[in-house]
Amino acid sequence: MRNLTSGTVRVWTGWTLGRVLLVILALGVLRVPHTDVTSDVKVIYQGWAEVLRTGTFPLDDVTWQYPPLAGLVILLPLWLPGSYFVAFLALVAACDAAALGLLLRAGRRGGGRSGAWLWVVTVPLLGPTAYCRFDLVVTLVAIAATLSLVSRPRLAGVLAGLGAMLKVWPVLVLAGATPRGHAARRAWTACAVTCAAVCFGFAVSTHGAFSFLDFQGARGIEVESLGALPFYFGSLTGLWHGRVAMHYGSLEFLGRGVQAVSHVMVGLSLLSLAFLLLWRLRNRLWTAATVADAALTAVLLFTVTSRVISPQYLIWLLGAAAVCLTVPATRMRPVAWLVAAAAPLTFLEFPLYFGELVRRSALGTALISARDLLLLAAALLACIRLWRTGADAGTAALTPPGVPAASPAPPARRRATAR
Repeated sequence: MRNLTSGTVRVWTGWTLGRVLLVILALGVLRVPHTDVTSDVKVIYQGWAEVLRTGTFPLDDVTWQYPPLAGLVILLPLWLPGSYFVAFLALVAACDAAALGLLLRAGRRGGGRSGAWLWVVTVPLLGPTAYCRFDLVVTLVAIAATLSLVSRPRLAGVLAGLGAMLKVWPVLVLAGATPRGHAARRAWTACAVTCAAVCFGFAVSTHGAFSFLDFQGARGIEVESLGALPFYFGSLTGLWHGRVAMHYGSLEFLGRGVQAVSHVMVGLSLLSLAFLLLWRLRNRLWTAATVADAALTAVLLFTVTSRVISPQYLIWLLGAAAVCLTVPATRMRPVAWLVAAAAPLTFLEFPLYFGELVRRSALGTALISARDLLLLAAALLACIRLWRTGADAGTAALTPPGVPAASPAPPARRRATAR
């Protein structure tokens, strides 16, 4: 118990030091050169909040591209004491701490603290962007959904539904929902009912809750996405003569071939979905590791095939990777560390050298290529390891997240007889 307590204290101490640094950077006590990452909260989020408090969504702002429940997160800092920015930082920090608490609790059931340490160390490596977006709130919900999927599938479905109404992607954590019995049916039904209830509530109480669908569908190839790499190399070699411009809320490539690459990325997302469905039909081994591993693989696949890979998307991947490390039998340890390695590269490409990306210089091209190809390698390795699930001998019995699969009991010893 003493070792457990001291280990937990070290984790929380590391978390506190890292998050104090993030807050110092976010408040401007120490400045990150070149780009002010706080403007999204101070200008965009607060502006949205002022509109949302009137009962309508930002209908004229194409940068609003989120499901309706995200509006509640944006509004919440207005109802907290202090300035909007400080209240937002407090909200994100509370969700960050809650995520670490969940990971520590899961690790105590058998997986150790490696998942918690990954979370502690890698989130600050993203820089102040981690605390100047609301993705930590969404990731907390996704972590809770993944950890509860085996033992409480209905609760997991509700959480995944709430997450989907915040930023869509948390529904991917249900990719590993077991088909045995009624667990998967309960999880997916609860998710669908939750989404329907949230949509209905916002539809009857607000105006323009679903305007984000039009804005999201019109997006192109953002400069940090995997699909942008051909245009970087084309620009360096003089084979492509398009431009980079602000388009639907982000800097995107515009010019010849962009629409074709956009269609390719959508097609790759559909292929990713087909892979996950085929894996579910084929797989016969369902454990706590299966749940976590499938969730990480699904989030990775849909991140690398997205037309946008913003820096905050790494928070999703780090959360899913940390959950995997709380399960002793996970196959995703090398994948998790590849994702962790992408965090400092993300900080280098944004905000430190983002101008180099916009100029399509050799340095910018090298940085974004290294980050995106690392994520691609992680996604491909995750697919291979997930596909091999069940190939090795093992038990198919479900165990709660963080609990190792039960091993066969040793043969009973013959009772010694007294002479």
